[in-house]
Amino acid sequence: MLTDYEWARNTVGQSGGAVYRLHSKADAAGLYLKYGEDAVADEITDEMVRLGWLKGYIPVPAIKHFVRTHDQAWLLMTAMPGRTAYQILESNPDAGLAVVDALAAFLRRLHTIPISECPFNSDHTFRLHRARIRIDEGWVDADDFDEEREGWTAEQVWEAMSALLPLAPDPVVTHGDFSLDNLLIHEGEVVGCIDVGRVGVADRYQDLAILWNCLGEFGRSLQERLFHQYGIAEPDQHKLQFHLLLDELF
Repeated sequence: MLTDYEWARNTVGQSGGAVYRLHSKADAAGLYLKYGEDAVADEITDEMVRLGWLKGYIPVPAIKHFVRTHDQAWLLMTAMPGRTAYQILESNPDAGLAVVDALAAFLRRLHTIPISECPFNSDHTFRLHRARIRIDEGWVDADDFDEEREGWTAEQVWEAMSALLPLAPDPVVTHGDFSLDNLLIHEGEVVGCIDVGRVGVADRYQDLAILWNCLGEFGRSLQERLFHQYGIAEPDQHKLQFHLLLDELF
């Protein structure tokens, strides 16, 4: 099945596993293969399960094959058309408004999926539990923190985040890592999302905060445009800060 493909290692992202792009096979569509061990194998398994559910609501890669052993997992998926939102903004900053409008429309679509139909929980209580495990096991990469937290330890992030509790949840079905690298755009529209292993019911700011933070690289005006197009007049700065701190721990 995989013979005659050219293989290229994908280095974008912080998955901790290996991702390969399979391409240039005559009369065959492109594919992606994810591989991981131990905790990463669990994350790949989570993604496989969520892909199977999410395909009924929004465009996502199709599963071609999945193998799971005790401590390893392989997930083979179809490649989706288009370029990532980041690639488009990086190559053509003038497309910023159109890209943000497309992303906001897609996010509204995702967030209107009935939470009663979603079998996955990704709320902040669940993710706080996971974050604490990651800190205690030494899995948090402090070198990858955002610039404003450069030099912080994982414990400092945890303390700052804990000071913002409690939160009043506004639950929707969230992607969990709604970043510019995970949204694919073709002919001006978002045609799909990838890396869906964190999909689940959570506060809408789980997605809004990550996308807002990513857009900061391309200017404050795009960050403001996001909330305007999404339909929020006054962003909740408290929730923005909490979810940005939480994301540092993953």
